[in-house]
Amino acid sequence: MTTTSTTYDPASTAASLAKAYTDGRQTLLAKQTSDAQATVTALGKLQSALSSFDSALLGLSSKANVLAQSATFSDASIGSATASPGAAAGNYGFFVEQLATASQVAYAGVAAAPAASQGTLAVDFAGGASFAVDLAAGDLDHDGVLSTTELASAINHAAGNGGLVTAAVVTVNGASQLLLTSTATGSANGVSLDTSAVAAGALKTALDNGNTLAAAKDAIVWLGAQGTGLRMQQASNTFTSVAGLSVTFAKAMAGGAAPATLAVATDGASTADNVRAFVSAWNTLNSALNALTDSGDASSNVAPAVLAEDSGVRALRDRLAAVAREQVGGIALTNYGVTGNRDGSLSLDANRLQARLAVDPDGLATVFGSTRTGAKSGVLGDLDTLLGAWTNPAGGQIAKRRDSVVKLQQELAVRQTALDNQYNAAYQRYLAQFSALQALQSRMGQTQNMFDALFSSSKD
Repeated sequence: MTTTSTTYDPASTAASLAKAYTDGRQTLLAKQTSDAQATVTALGKLQSALSSFDSALLGLSSKANVLAQSATFSDASIGSATASPGAAAGNYGFFVEQLATASQVAYAGVAAAPAASQGTLAVDFAGGASFAVDLAAGDLDHDGVLSTTELASAINHAAGNGGLVTAAVVTVNGASQLLLTSTATGSANGVSLDTSAVAAGALKTALDNGNTLAAAKDAIVWLGAQGTGLRMQQASNTFTSVAGLSVTFAKAMAGGAAPATLAVATDGASTADNVRAFVSAWNTLNSALNALTDSGDASSNVAPAVLAEDSGVRALRDRLAAVAREQVGGIALTNYGVTGNRDGSLSLDANRLQARLAVDPDGLATVFGSTRTGAKSGVLGDLDTLLGAWTNPAGGQIAKRRDSVVKLQQELAVRQTALDNQYNAAYQRYLAQFSALQALQSRMGQTQNMFDALFSSSKD
């Protein structure tokens, strides 16, 4: 008698049956996990795109305004100037009578002197400031002698100095001299030494006989002609007396010379660059949003993007477009050549921009506005507010969504662990069953072989 039995591996059979037992739930769980991770990735890309756009807006706002003003001297050697949007266009005449200068005094014959007996040196300024220098403490190498170099160091590191004056050692014809230079310009910063508390001797004599290399002076500038214009005097060579202008003078003018003309006007080229920067930043954001919300193409087997059906992101796109179209004081970006396209991008008509700037430059500043905290206005201000509602790490829309997805991922991880445990339990159960069946089949085979051998012998 001959019988046949199925040959199988208990381990692989158990694995196949356990997989079949959990396969449906594993497929669903894997898709949910993959979708959750894809959502986290998409939210990260959205955060990056919105933050980059907001940074571009802040960059434009940091220039004070998209509208750029130029300020150019008729004689560039006289100085330089910058103009903010608040500067009134026109020509300004300046006569530079005197530049502000820093005080500089040299002291010759400052020979090494016994440190311990020298006393205290006072450094005084014409405006009333003063600080003390302990000469005994200046002996850095503790040899009992105060050298010129140690004296300079003592002045520089004196507690009351704070950068008011710099002391240096210069060598002229083989002899060292102490050189004091005030940090700030202006007559109030004229420097001198008070040696009344310094011990009599060669050091005191040397410090009492300074050689003024440069006198401290205020800048004197006339708005208009010298003698008949408006006289302006101050310690610095940079003047901000005219609203919106910062003018730094570099050269004094000869008496009786005609004032130098500073022409202030709208800088069409720089303004166009600023507007192009806005359009470029917008289009970069638009491209990112298009990719994140792409509806796909079934005919080409292209799946929809993760955020294709996200109503919140669609609402964000609609709101962004609405802000770009809004009017501020009856003026819109379209008036300055910035128009929208069907795909959500923007385009700039440079000719239209320049034509509008020629008749109403201030309108551009008004419609773009500012992102400055406490003074947000115009398109930039509204965009910054909208973007902040999404990108704010503490309660913004993206942060809330990411927290929700992370919570889901944690729940999915727990479910995956439970499913893995179910698989393992099923595998062990099936493995035990089929291992026992295999053992039974083995015993039955042995019994069959015994009977086959027995009956075969009987026939013989």
